[in-house]
Amino acid sequence: MRTVRPRAGSLAYYPRKRAKSIVPKYQSWPEYNGQPTLQGFAGYKAGMTHVIMIDDHKKSPTEGKEIMVPVTVIEIPAMKVAAIRVYVKDTYGKHPLTEVWSEDVAALSGRITKAKAHNATAATEKINAAMADVVEVMVLMYTQPDTLTGVPKKVPDLMEIRVAGGSAQERFDYALSLLGTSVEMNTILSEGQFADITGITKGKGFQGAVKRFGITLRKRKHARTKKTRHIGTLGPWTPHHVRWQVPMPGQMGFQQRTEFNKRIIKLGDNPDEINPAGGFLHYGLVRGNYVLIKGSIPGPAKRLIRIRPATRMGEQKTIQTPVVEFVSLQSKQG
Repeated sequence: MRTVRPRAGSLAYYPRKRAKSIVPKYQSWPEYNGQPTLQGFAGYKAGMTHVIMIDDHKKSPTEGKEIMVPVTVIEIPAMKVAAIRVYVKDTYGKHPLTEVWSEDVAALSGRITKAKAHNATAATEKINAAMADVVEVMVLMYTQPDTLTGVPKKVPDLMEIRVAGGSAQERFDYALSLLGTSVEMNTILSEGQFADITGITKGKGFQGAVKRFGITLRKRKHARTKKTRHIGTLGPWTPHHVRWQVPMPGQMGFQQRTEFNKRIIKLGDNPDEINPAGGFLHYGLVRGNYVLIKGSIPGPAKRLIRIRPATRMGEQKTIQTPVVEFVSLQSKQG
């Protein structure tokens, strides 16, 4: 009897090439109609541990009982707002109109080159004059890795984060109030809320088709040509070319991936509550604010992780604050 199974490599992720930037980029944002607010944050992955919490999932077999939940720890130092970027839409589509930069962007000297003659007042007036055509208000925010000991770099990561809610004028006024200030994650997301987690996966370099797509090894006599880990055929005679669906060797990993609907278990500012004995492997000790995300997320330790409110929740669920009774501080050293 011939064994039949589905192919292992999803064709949804093509082309399988390395990410252009270590900073993930969002092409869409969640719908929101309340007061103006930011729709994203970023931190650095520290590692994993587990917690004991009360199961608050309705109709669960263990509802109301203690359960063990694996969590990922992300260190989230405050982010600073460097600039405001406004988009307008015309017959050619959506494009930036202009930017309003903060006076103090010395921390970004290793990342960008700021224009020597920037007139923030003139840029603000230009935006107000074109407010009828404004469709998006974004802020350029950057991380502060120099405040961490687990991340061996000082150059900040700069990214674009959407301002949502209210009219275009209200969003722009809200962004102006944040310009040059520091923002904490607890002003954007709360415990129990669902979020989308995006990161660049762990890079594995150039790999063969067996590891990359999970194809089976050649059997017995088929492998006597000294080719055990090769595919059996490159495809049919017609068409006269190798189709892109054929499993082939190539780059594996270091690609942007998003985990949808990950629950925020805990937001805290006391790292002693979650630091294991000896620190996290390949990271060390968490020194400042942190967030615990249920389950695993893409990327190795030290990787930049972006967080936004969930975009695929469907019907809005009631947000319940998780009751965490215990956080494992056992050493991860083995």
